[in-house]
Amino acid sequence: MRDARAAILARVASAASGSSVPVPRTYRGRGDLQRAGLIELFCERVGEYRAAVERCAEGEVADVVADVCGARGARTLVAPRGLPAAWRPRGVELVPDAHLSPRALDALDGALTGCTVAIAETGTIVLTAGDAEGRRALTLVPDLHVCVVGERQVVQLLPEALARLEEEDAARRPLTFVSGPSATSDIELSRVEGVHGPRDLVVVVVEER
Repeated sequence: MRDARAAILARVASAASGSSVPVPRTYRGRGDLQRAGLIELFCERVGEYRAAVERCAEGEVADVVADVCGARGARTLVAPRGLPAAWRPRGVELVPDAHLSPRALDALDGALTGCTVAIAETGTIVLTAGDAEGRRALTLVPDLHVCVVGERQVVQLLPEALARLEEEDAARRPLTFVSGPSATSDIELSRVEGVHGPRDLVVVVVEER
């Protein structure tokens, strides 16, 4: 027992001294898909999470968002301060986020945001509280989240996404990784949606030339 205790304390002391062991990094660092295949994979994986996917050209975002809201009966969307003007749909009230309370956000039908980067292999969008994304509460409280993703924002692998975050100096901001609508399962494996975030996620993938 004493020998074991001495060995454990010696290892703790060694770790505290700053010694390190080389970490093998043999995982894939870059994807090999061409643009068309990359976008197809992203859309496929997003759909597997029961999220809806809409694809459109750059000038069609506002119309697609309006159609999405019309199909769901959504009349009010909270919008971050840096939302591009070209994304603003007709017939839908956009409520600017002036530090709205959770109760005020819950009273709205949904949120409209962009993202910083998206990961094709996992069907994940990454939010970093940027100007077109807003604070985290915007995409966690309302029941509907419409997220606009440009094709150039899509990468194949997680390491590529992390590198993009570093390049854009976003890694120090709050990061939210979203893979599909909010869902959880109880001990009997009954799926419940909307517990930890929106139960309805719509990803609008915009063609960029």
